[in-house]
Amino acid sequence: MTDRPAEKDDEQQAQEDAQHIHMPGVRELPLVALRETVIFPEMIVPLQVGREKSVAALNAAVAAGGPIALVTQRLAEREDIENPGELYVVGTLAKIAQVVQLQDGTVRAIVQGQARLRIESFVQTSPYIIVRVEEIPDVTPEGIEVQALMRTVQAQIEQYVANGAPVPPEAAVAARNISEPGLLADMVAYSPDLSTEQRMELLETTDVVERLKIVSSFLGRQIEILELKGKIQSEVKSEMDKTQREYILREQLKAIQRELGEDDPQQAEINELRDKVEAAGMSEEVKARALKEIDRMSRIPSASPEVGVIRTYVDWLIALPWNQTTTDNLDIKSAAKILDEDHYGLEKIKERILEYLAVRSLAETLRSPILAFVGPPGVGKTSLGKSIARAMGRKFVRMSLGGIHDEAEIRGHRRTYIGALPGRIIQNVKTAGSNNPVFMLDEVDKIGMDFRGDPSSALLEVLDPEQNNSFQDNYLEVPFDLSKVLFITTANLLDPIPAPLRDRMEVIHLPGYTETEKIEIGKRFLIPKQMKNHGLTEKTISITDQAMVELVRSYTHEAGVRNLEREIANVMRKVARAVAEGRKRRTVVDVKKLNEFLGPQRFEYGELEAEDQIGSATGLVVTEVGGDVIAIEVTLMEGKEDFILTGQLGEVMRESARAGLSWIRAHASELGIKREVFEKNTLHIHVPAGGIPKDGPSAGITMATAMISAFTGIPVRKDMAMTGEITLRGRVLPIGGLKSKILAAHLSGARMVILPKKNEKDLRDIPDEILKQIKIVTAENMDQVLEAALRRKPKPLPAAAKAPEGSKESEAITGPESRVLPGFPPPTGQPPAMA
Repeated sequence: MTDRPAEKDDEQQAQEDAQHIHMPGVRELPLVALRETVIFPEMIVPLQVGREKSVAALNAAVAAGGPIALVTQRLAEREDIENPGELYVVGTLAKIAQVVQLQDGTVRAIVQGQARLRIESFVQTSPYIIVRVEEIPDVTPEGIEVQALMRTVQAQIEQYVANGAPVPPEAAVAARNISEPGLLADMVAYSPDLSTEQRMELLETTDVVERLKIVSSFLGRQIEILELKGKIQSEVKSEMDKTQREYILREQLKAIQRELGEDDPQQAEINELRDKVEAAGMSEEVKARALKEIDRMSRIPSASPEVGVIRTYVDWLIALPWNQTTTDNLDIKSAAKILDEDHYGLEKIKERILEYLAVRSLAETLRSPILAFVGPPGVGKTSLGKSIARAMGRKFVRMSLGGIHDEAEIRGHRRTYIGALPGRIIQNVKTAGSNNPVFMLDEVDKIGMDFRGDPSSALLEVLDPEQNNSFQDNYLEVPFDLSKVLFITTANLLDPIPAPLRDRMEVIHLPGYTETEKIEIGKRFLIPKQMKNHGLTEKTISITDQAMVELVRSYTHEAGVRNLEREIANVMRKVARAVAEGRKRRTVVDVKKLNEFLGPQRFEYGELEAEDQIGSATGLVVTEVGGDVIAIEVTLMEGKEDFILTGQLGEVMRESARAGLSWIRAHASELGIKREVFEKNTLHIHVPAGGIPKDGPSAGITMATAMISAFTGIPVRKDMAMTGEITLRGRVLPIGGLKSKILAAHLSGARMVILPKKNEKDLRDIPDEILKQIKIVTAENMDQVLEAALRRKPKPLPAAAKAPEGSKESEAITGPESRVLPGFPPPTGQPPAMA
């Protein structure tokens, strides 16, 4: 492959090219590369030539008066052809019939294919391509097979055209008149259903029999496709004809009904909807929206799916209780009686509901409060909502928020979605049938949040008295008044509730039941309920008071009464079986019988020490199931090692131990502790139940008391429990969960409880029967704590032995250095909060 020298003029170049084209024994032709086009012999095709090399090649062939080589390039997007690999090997020798030069520099030519050719080599590539080619004759064997294939292909072409192929109808006649088998096969290449690769396969196949087989296979596939297409179109047309026929018949039926003076069913339905809208008590804004939707529905054919969507929307508007309000029971004494019948204790909540009813009786425009009942599981938060509804004479609906992640659960979906519905707020109001029900939102602290939205944010409007009088659901798109609804939310913990949502609620804490309350609840409510559920009567079973005490103390460990009810049901099942087996006498369940039915005792409240102990003090903590007592143990060991804290303690509890020890070291002389004790011994503090994480500052005075007992050898009172936070100056700061802690102290048998002076105001929540059995000691500083907790007061060191001012023992440890004291390990990872 060589290029001609560029210095030669155009005339000389044309003469040389003509010599090459007409050189005897060699066929060298100008080449035009085709994009996504394949020319076959005997095919007359118009060509639009625009590339410089192709225009030059075409002009050279015209100047020489000879044919041209037309070859398809493999990649249509290639602009310039540089090597033979970019073209197919087989092309077509074509005669140029006409050439027209256009104003934009392109050339329009009409060419006629004459024969197949094969490229042997490239002669030149510039200024245009010249290739050395060899003509390829068709191989046409004689015999009956060729005739059979021709007739088959001719019949297939006729069927192909008859089935709607994208070719002229004259093609079938032309195919019938062709007698050359090769030409008949090439004729099928006119079909636009053939791809460039399929056309090239036909062009490259010189064996006529093989070419006819390829064509026959292609036509067979296309005929199947066209038949299937025709079947589908026929079915669609038939369905359309059926729909049109039904429409015409319905219109005729309407005309007949109008002549007879009768309304058609659709019109009757629309009139019925209009009447319902008028009677629903909607506001003018909502009524106008409903009537507009009904008018739109009347103009839509009844077979349209949109009719069902509009009808569902209007039905929702009609079904909502726009002006249906239940009358509140404003009799305070009657409401109080109902609340007492359903629940024992819970005085704060009962008092709040009765206050609301009292104000409602005086001011009818009072907005409903948003109450939040926060407390451990099983204390009756949900059942209390039902009791409140019964006491007020209102309907009750409940919605569980646990695990909800989608905002649309609250606000609903817009009507653009298929199967859209209002949110569960509107759904439950519709279920209640009144616009002022008691609406309980259960487990509000367990709402989730993900890519679908934040349901807690959607609740901000629902639970805001300033906004919920015009709550808009995404589905309804009209305001609905929720201000008359008494919303009550429940939660086990307050912290997971987002602050903006918590700010909208009036929080009422339910700390749990006392032992006495649990026993009374069991007697008044749980035992009668389970007796009825198990088909038993007072003639078949009775449970003694001692057995109830044992059941509460030894078989349940909870703030509520849910497990207590399960254990009572367990006892009932045992007795029911005995009755079913023929027992006639009444079963009296005492402590012995209870142990027989339920097995060994399962729980023990933290017990006090059997005798006074050195280095051990009893503290009070709050857990998820209520209060409990823990023993804090301190021991001194010879040898100076790191300060040891064990029992899975959190960072806050560790810092309380550091603060306590700092106070002890600062007041060592007053406590009778020599300086050498700190320098020659290792202190180890341990809180039992090491598998349970513990944290919080309320064990500060307990750990300090235990450490002083270990240092001084003075025992701690065995019948005493304490709680309170300690500071570096020895002050005792207030703590939380006082009621639960004192209940735990009472159950453990403590006779004295030491607590911060500032918690004295919280004692009003403690039942009187417990305060009568426990001596309460309030303390403002550690001196008062030690005076009550230790069996004797520590004896100060002699004045001469006191450390001088500025020594380590008298230094006040302040600032950043106080975070890690000598002998203390650095803080570790903080476990989950417990106390």
